[in-house]
Amino acid sequence: MNKSDNINYELEKNAEVISQLNDLVSEMVDNTLLDPDDCWQPTDFLPDMTQPDALDQVKLLRERAEGIPDTVITSLVGNMITEEALPSYQTYFNMLVGINEEGNLTSEKGWVRWTKAWTAEENRHGDLLNKYLYLSGRADMRKVEQTIHRLIYNGFDPRSEKDPYQAIIYTSFQERATKISHVNTGKLADKAGDTILGKICKQIAGDEARHEKAYKTFMSKIFEIDPSGAMLAFEKMMRKQIVMPAVLMGKGGPNPTLFDQFSAITQKIGIYTGWDYARIIEHLVKLWKVETVTGLNDMASKAQDYLAGLSDRYMRLADRMKTPDEISLAWLK
Repeated sequence: MNKSDNINYELEKNAEVISQLNDLVSEMVDNTLLDPDDCWQPTDFLPDMTQPDALDQVKLLRERAEGIPDTVITSLVGNMITEEALPSYQTYFNMLVGINEEGNLTSEKGWVRWTKAWTAEENRHGDLLNKYLYLSGRADMRKVEQTIHRLIYNGFDPRSEKDPYQAIIYTSFQERATKISHVNTGKLADKAGDTILGKICKQIAGDEARHEKAYKTFMSKIFEIDPSGAMLAFEKMMRKQIVMPAVLMGKGGPNPTLFDQFSAITQKIGIYTGWDYARIIEHLVKLWKVETVTGLNDMASKAQDYLAGLSDRYMRLADRMKTPDEISLAWLK
């Protein structure tokens, strides 16, 4: 069997396993995700523009926002832009092998229901942060909008090779990473005196935590059904490293290093760091009991050994990583 045939065989096998999870995924839609009528909405946290004192409410928001450091505002903008690229994420998930073979977005199959309901919940995050930033007057919203436009224009490639296993591992990692980023941004907002923004960030982080739990559950089930395939997919994803969803935000534009600038700020002020990356790996390895999985083939056993020591390796790298001395701020007025 040549390499191409082997890849196709693996994808077909993975698609069969994924199809076995349709009922579980439907249960997750019903029990983990929320009906639109029961969800919080962005307007719950923002000035009510239908009220006579609406402009006074906006004034209070702007007064609270004045004390937030420029670095935190820039990081908040980067977080928001990442959330606003959701059209790409739903498209990506529906292109995976075994997720939506019929190409029907109105299908009632578990995975199709999940991709719709999950992205619908996620969509509120960008809406809320976007409106907050607009009302705050702290960001150059035209530049922000151009970046969102460019990120969606450029597309999204997590390098998961159409493999649903790798995609679920990627999303398990990313949901935890975004949760951490929003939690830490909220703490800095509280410290700066904007407790409403702190509450906003924590509310979004709560959504990310629910979604993270679901994706980790899906992957736990895959480890039960196909331990060797799951282990190899985990190794592949980690060897490539996790590419952040907003990595292409500056590609083709006047500032191609925009994402690097954003990442440097989150590292410098502790919103998302190299240590966080290492701790997420450690968490997933423990959660999926990687070190004690049995019944593996030879290649998967080698992958197991690699994964068992991976978080320590990244922790050592994080210890040696130099905090940026110089950072460039973007999207500010």
